[in-house]
Amino acid sequence: MSDAEFLAGYDPRAFAPVAVTVDVVALTIRDDDLHVLLVRRGAPPQEGTWALPGGFVQPQEDLPDAAARELAEETGLDTRDGGPVLRRVHLEQLASYGAPQRDPRMRVVSVAYLAFAPELPDPAAGTDAADAAWVPVSGLGLPEDTGPARSVRQRPGTSRRLAFDHARILHDGLDRARAKLEYTPLATRFVGEEFTVTELRAVYETVWGVELHAGNFHRKVLSVPGFLESVGTTTERGGPRGGPRARIYRAGDARLLHPALLRPAREEAIR
Repeated sequence: MSDAEFLAGYDPRAFAPVAVTVDVVALTIRDDDLHVLLVRRGAPPQEGTWALPGGFVQPQEDLPDAAARELAEETGLDTRDGGPVLRRVHLEQLASYGAPQRDPRMRVVSVAYLAFAPELPDPAAGTDAADAAWVPVSGLGLPEDTGPARSVRQRPGTSRRLAFDHARILHDGLDRARAKLEYTPLATRFVGEEFTVTELRAVYETVWGVELHAGNFHRKVLSVPGFLESVGTTTERGGPRGGPRARIYRAGDARLLHPALLRPAREEAIR
């Protein structure tokens, strides 16, 4: 039997319907704090709860295009366009979530994406959302343990309750983001084209949620081949307490960091 003959008699209704959606864990740093983009659902199910931006994949749409579209609808940034700011938006597939009861409407499989970018603009709620906001991750009551989780519960009393299994998706996205800072130069996406080691250290501290020893961090990042490249200039003045002017760097050509910058345990961090 040829494919044409097989497809002519094929009935997709012989199988239970399954929908595919995308959800985006979009992270940025605002006011020295790690924020995630959330939208407040304007319609059932779970109307009024907060959720990651996302939606159903359109019939002729590929998964990365659907994720980029959802990000553009909530932030105004289209990652498919050019430009120096948009090139700094990092978008990668995170994981898939398909528990049978995760959505009360029908069987829905979500393919989640992780987006990293500096200084993303204020969000604008899409057509099916009542509100949209950058929300500090620290205020969402997520567990502090690391590693992908089968289920995640927000702490009691958390004001912004996350819809569906989005607490788990966000938890997994944070774990991926924190891990990628260990072995990739992704942290340089959160600073300008040119930056100081102090500015870079602030990114690591914000995403990891720990305070790092300035001298040790400076020594480690400069010892990683291809991580940073000096531009040959310094800041116009020293730090707030005086001292020598800081050297200015830009991202090097390394795609992986070796040796990796391992995340310290909280009990080992400076407080």
